[in-house]
Amino acid sequence: MPVPLTLETVRDAPKVLLHDHLDGGLRPSTIVELAETVGYAALPTTEPGELGEWFLAASHSGSLERYLETFGHTVAVLQNVEALVRVAAECAEDLAADGVVYAEVRFAPELHVEQGLALEAVVEAVLEGFRVGTRRAAERGRRIRIGCLLTAMRHAARSREIADLAVTYRDLGVVGFDIAGAEAGFPPTRHLDAFEYLRQQNAHFTIHAGEAFGLPSIWEALQWCGADRLGHGVRIVDDITLGADGTPRLGLLAAYVRDKRIPLEMCPTSNVHTGAAKSLSDHPIGLLTRLRFRVTVNTDNRLMSDVSMSSELTALAGTFDYDWADLQWFTVNAMKSAFLGFEDRLALINDVIKPGYAALMA
Repeated sequence: MPVPLTLETVRDAPKVLLHDHLDGGLRPSTIVELAETVGYAALPTTEPGELGEWFLAASHSGSLERYLETFGHTVAVLQNVEALVRVAAECAEDLAADGVVYAEVRFAPELHVEQGLALEAVVEAVLEGFRVGTRRAAERGRRIRIGCLLTAMRHAARSREIADLAVTYRDLGVVGFDIAGAEAGFPPTRHLDAFEYLRQQNAHFTIHAGEAFGLPSIWEALQWCGADRLGHGVRIVDDITLGADGTPRLGLLAAYVRDKRIPLEMCPTSNVHTGAAKSLSDHPIGLLTRLRFRVTVNTDNRLMSDVSMSSELTALAGTFDYDWADLQWFTVNAMKSAFLGFEDRLALINDVIKPGYAALMA
């Protein structure tokens, strides 16, 4: 008999995470302690439990712009090396404790220089934190591998500089590049020079596209910028129509995304909170999974949405009646899509992921 699929058993399943923001995953207690250390007095409360509830309530507004405002507090306490090392280490430990065996965690170096840190110092602090957290997790019997994505803010003008950093540190733990921030009014084509440079350097990159904005954002990210993956990509569903009998018909862009096996970094709970989907049951992940797009499941911001990979997969299983085979499919999709060497991806799939799910399905 297969192991019953519950939150506790899903924690034991090997999981892969491709879309997770470092400044969106702090422990509330850490925020309080760091705020006291640096003299940041703008927190809405200094009681960790209440603070966690405040972040969730503030994030569950149906507005991406309002959701992004919550990062003002987390970024404010991440302006020195010690804080960045600590938060990155705790991130690795928390993900490993949740059964994540491979993760790509992203952050925007340009957001952490308000008190004089150089961009290079920011990157090196986070990489050191991941090393520390990975070692601590291994000491507890939890093994995780973490790569990081360097994010440029799409409303700013430092993307070429951040892309250069991603190339400089790619053999030291940085696996790729990303742009993030409000989509409306800030199309990815504003950063073409960065994407052209990355392609010339044989570097990987993903682009936040199709979250709060529609198909033009996705089309530009793919056809103009050459993205390897789509961050969210939830609005690709706008290019799919259902006939009277429920038969789906894919438009040219949707067909291209599916045919080319372009990975979708889907974050269902976060999408509900930002208004990209009305509810989990209405989320396009159900249709896109049924149509066998390259769907991956992710957390986005664990603090803001009060989620983990285990809670996200468990919620999807309950909503769409998924079983262990479906969860393995999501996980293998993610591992295939990781910005990691082919042999390393294959080893994790064959030596860790498939045996882990085989034991649960036995």
